[in-house]
Amino acid sequence: MAGFHVWFLDSVHPALEEALTGAGMTCHDATKLTREQLIHQAKNTPSVHAIVLRSRIRLDRDVLNALPDLKWIARSGSGLENIDLVRAAELGIDVHSSPEGNRDAVGEHVVGMLLNVLNKMRSGDASIRARRWEREAHRGRELKSLTFGILGYGHMGSAVAERLAGFGCRVLAYDKYRDGWGDSPSVAPPLPHVKPVGWAEFCREAEVVSLHLPWTPETKGLVDDAWLENFDKPVVLLNSARGPIVQTSALLRALDDGRVTDACLDVLEFEGRSLEGLDGLSDPESREAFERLLAHPRVLLSPHVAGWTVESYRKLSTVLADKILRQ
Repeated sequence: MAGFHVWFLDSVHPALEEALTGAGMTCHDATKLTREQLIHQAKNTPSVHAIVLRSRIRLDRDVLNALPDLKWIARSGSGLENIDLVRAAELGIDVHSSPEGNRDAVGEHVVGMLLNVLNKMRSGDASIRARRWEREAHRGRELKSLTFGILGYGHMGSAVAERLAGFGCRVLAYDKYRDGWGDSPSVAPPLPHVKPVGWAEFCREAEVVSLHLPWTPETKGLVDDAWLENFDKPVVLLNSARGPIVQTSALLRALDDGRVTDACLDVLEFEGRSLEGLDGLSDPESREAFERLLAHPRVLLSPHVAGWTVESYRKLSTVLADKILRQ
């Protein structure tokens, strides 16, 4: 593929560049390139034939229209909200992602956060460091006794389900976009211990709710006061998908009134579109909600690292290389 130029807008594991270079492509470090410079490059030589990125630059309609030689986009990771998929399809641009590369990491992280909360490990550790021996205050709960609800049964949701197999807990899955599921599921579960259910049964039975949904106009702000009222039982809420799916103020109200017993958040509503930090704290209401979240004793936080392991870093690139070179 001599003369084919690939522009890396974000840093990824070098295994991808090695594979593409081995196939005859020329790879360019464009990690400092701005949106405007990327568009300008399309008018120069070498042109932009392919792009590798994570989330730093949004490839919207205007950007895609300005890149007439673009043949494919490779997103290292799972979410595609920073790419205009409709326009890409109209222009015949192939879009690849690699959720297979970090699904195992996400599955382990979600279960790890839940076990931490159920067994009060963080507060137990803090109490001993404060020279207190508080056994009764740190009596935990067994995962086996709970009904675990998975909302969205794609790569990440199914990875969590796989990790739950050995715990013996009841596992429900709801996915309105999976064939035969919805509110009248009629298909066999993908794993023997997972029961596909409709929304009504999911809300009636779930005691743990783990979100595995993409960031779309439909899911943005989905978890609000009305949504949280759907559940018959108090729930532990886990979000390792995208922060804006959960309205923080609504979650805090649910924690205060007992509808949510604990929350495990690897992602926050206040993350920027680049997913590399917090930039949604410009208004006083958001800042107040964020401070309350930080101070809440029943909220466990991590900095968007559920899929961020040593192993997944390499797998994200090898999965993309396989998809690109097979096409």
